[in-house]
Amino acid sequence: MSQPIKLSYFAWVRERIGRPDETLQPPADVRTVADLIAWLSARGEEYAYAFEKATVIRVAIDRKHVKQDSPIEGAREIAFFPPMTGG
Repeated sequence: MSQPIKLSYFAWVRERIGRPDETLQPPADVRTVADLIAWLSARGEEYAYAFEKATVIRVAIDRKHVKQDSPIEGAREIAFFPPMTGG
């Protein structure tokens, strides 16, 4: 059984979802970041909109940047944010 995970959203991901963070318990078959994004996208219109271009979303698990094929098992916090631009 999976454990609850704090999900944090930044920049336009947060704006589209309408909240800065939440704690959710994904189903046991959600094993990777990509699985989590797909599961979140199915939760409602605002999530589908936030993750409509999932490949550009950057992800950090417990403050470490990871790829979307990374496992989420044992994660305490997962943060989602758009690509950063230099300036």
